Amino acid sequence: MRFLLTADEFGAEDAYRIGLVQEVVPAGQQLERALQIAQTIAEQAPRGVQETLANARIARDFGEQAAREHLKEVLGQIMVSEDAAEGVRSFLERRPAKFTGK
Repeated sequence: MRFLLTADEFGAEDAYRIGLVQEVVPAGQQLERALQIAQTIAEQAPRGVQETLANARIARDFGEQAAREHLKEVLGQIMVSEDAAEGVRSFLERRPAKFTGK
């Protein structure tokens, strides 16, 4: 609220400190870092990513209880998916997972 009410300027370190941003990188490296993060997300199980985003939106729009209910609905389906099995296999075999979205 301080920055909203005072219109004080703040830099990257303050933005990180107050939770406005999750990471600070050297100037000029932000696109490269964003692409690295996007690539890491793209390598995850598609359904897991989709439901995580959906759950965050439900929590934001309807509250924590609604998000818990949503999680109860989808978690069982996710845990019996081919991607969940692939995640376990890849962990045991110490290799990158190859998710298919199934």
